[in-house]
Amino acid sequence: METTSRAVAQAPAAEDGQPVPSARRAVDGYLRAPFPWYGLDEAFTGPRWLMQVGLAADGAVAHGSVGHGDEPSVRSEYTAGTDREAKERFAVVVTVAANPVRRSADGTGLLEATSVSSAAWLAGVGLLSFTWPGQMDHSLRDDWLEQQTETAWVLADDLEGEEWSTLSLPVDGVPTPFHYRESEFGWVLAGSTREGVHVGAYGRGMSAYGLGFAVVRDIAAYDA
Repeated sequence: METTSRAVAQAPAAEDGQPVPSARRAVDGYLRAPFPWYGLDEAFTGPRWLMQVGLAADGAVAHGSVGHGDEPSVRSEYTAGTDREAKERFAVVVTVAANPVRRSADGTGLLEATSVSSAAWLAGVGLLSFTWPGQMDHSLRDDWLEQQTETAWVLADDLEGEEWSTLSLPVDGVPTPFHYRESEFGWVLAGSTREGVHVGAYGRGMSAYGLGFAVVRDIAAYDA
């Protein structure tokens, strides 16, 4: 998927020349999207927070993530079974615009199509960003992350494979099938909606089986 994943963090100036607060910059990135954002439905009553948006090669917002629960830390910073791990409960929802292969805005090339596999890959890589096997030397993490990212891509490209199972969860109140897998680091799922977007999600400490998804009516509420 030909997108650039990054926080919208270049500091634009307000009309009076002063930098716009980072929280405002983050919200503005989400507001630029021509598609609806998804998050957990109203059954979830915990903290909600913005993460980052990803841009297509032509600069358009192509995908983004919102978080729920505890803001996660890198897993290897503590050992399995500790109180810290038991208390860390989060779920991140990734929204990906459903697009066919299309020409870039300047007409010089093609932008890749997006699919449920795109959402599955972004969710898998998202989980990896908060994962670091215990006892691994810091100098080896880049090699490990590169290898695991490639694995996440291979898995996302084979959603009918034995690594995935099917899980039905409500999306805007309608039961919807998702591809689902678990690992020692957490869980990942991906599916599509009736609103023209694909939804991926990943998490730890919070069971995926009780989740429901819904259109975010006010994205600014995630920045409160």
